[in-house]
Amino acid sequence: MTPETYVLLGTALTIGFIHTLFGPDHYLPFIVMSKARSWSMTKTAVVTILCGIGHVASSIVLGFVGIALGVAVFHLENIESVRGEVAAWLFLAFGLAYFIWGIRHVVRRRGHHHRHVHFDGEIHDHPHTHLKEHSHVHSGPKGVNLTPWILFTIFVFGPCEPLIPILMYPAAKGNMFLVAAVSLVFGITTITTMLAIVLAVSYGLAKLPMGRLERYSHALAGLAIFLSGAAIKLFGL
Repeated sequence: MTPETYVLLGTALTIGFIHTLFGPDHYLPFIVMSKARSWSMTKTAVVTILCGIGHVASSIVLGFVGIALGVAVFHLENIESVRGEVAAWLFLAFGLAYFIWGIRHVVRRRGHHHRHVHFDGEIHDHPHTHLKEHSHVHSGPKGVNLTPWILFTIFVFGPCEPLIPILMYPAAKGNMFLVAAVSLVFGITTITTMLAIVLAVSYGLAKLPMGRLERYSHALAGLAIFLSGAAIKLFGL
């Protein structure tokens, strides 16, 4: 390989890592949802990897289509910008909806005390928790299996903005092998960084007692996802 090739691959690796590290939307949703929904580490890893693949693959496909059609780089960047706006609004909408559901879940789970008089005259005060839908207290909302797919959909819309300019340089020289290599390095770096952060933080949170905050875990998860969307809108993260 030529020195130019090493530079491009190194650039793809570095930007993939930095782009992911400084974009909390790449890992925060998985961390908070894993905690709130009590996902196993395996499920957390699978959901993260699948969403990462959707996130990277959508930009790679767009890049290759643009190269094949001879679309100018600024047109592709405009498309990525629009996709970023859509992803941000989806994060905001999903986060807000989940936050509202989380608050309602807390309200429905509030406890009540009932007195029971036994035959021997002894009186006991028993706490009970009543859920409106009479579901088990540890069960999540209806459509629980849709949550990973909602995240996947959002991440497919989420663009990898730095990837397009990196791809355009080798493409302009007609080196499609290098285009593929750059895409692969960028994708693997992005997904690996996402997975490492998600699993490390999730493992740490699993060791921390939530205490009274446990009942607010769903609401806090929704708030965190909403703030991720806000960070994209306000700071372009």
